[in-house]
Amino acid sequence: MSAQASTDACALPLRKRGSSLSARLAMALPPNGAGKKTVTEALQGIHDRIDSVAINGVLVATRDGVVLSALTRDLENESVAAMAAAAAGLGAQFTARANVGGSRVVFFEGDTGQVGVFSVDADTLLVVFSGHNTTMGMFNVAAKQALALLQQAMTPHQ
Repeated sequence: MSAQASTDACALPLRKRGSSLSARLAMALPPNGAGKKTVTEALQGIHDRIDSVAINGVLVATRDGVVLSALTRDLENESVAAMAAAAAGLGAQFTARANVGGSRVVFFEGDTGQVGVFSVDADTLLVVFSGHNTTMGMFNVAAKQALALLQQAMTPHQ
């Protein structure tokens, strides 16, 4: 057996993509960065309008885990975007198995705050962060306000 055949026999299978998500992203985010600029401008406007006591950070990412824009403090945005994409995927599988419809949001509550991963559209996620003095109810209201503002801002540009 040759060295190449030996390497091929031990190679792990490649994961096949279930959708043409990357092709849709190419259209949504042109090479000139106009899509990222639109999201960044929208996120800044949203950040200025939402309750800064309830929400202390926002991040917009693709469903592939790529950061489009972020207004956060002391976070590794790339890692957070990747985990948000994984959480959204798991949420979709979980809600499907539980027969409760399509997944719209995944919440995590920690000792010092909350994180919500919201579906903006078929290609985009909004990740919202709160601090330790925010109740889950306050967080939910403020996060859904941010989601509605982002969806409204992105609608004319799609």
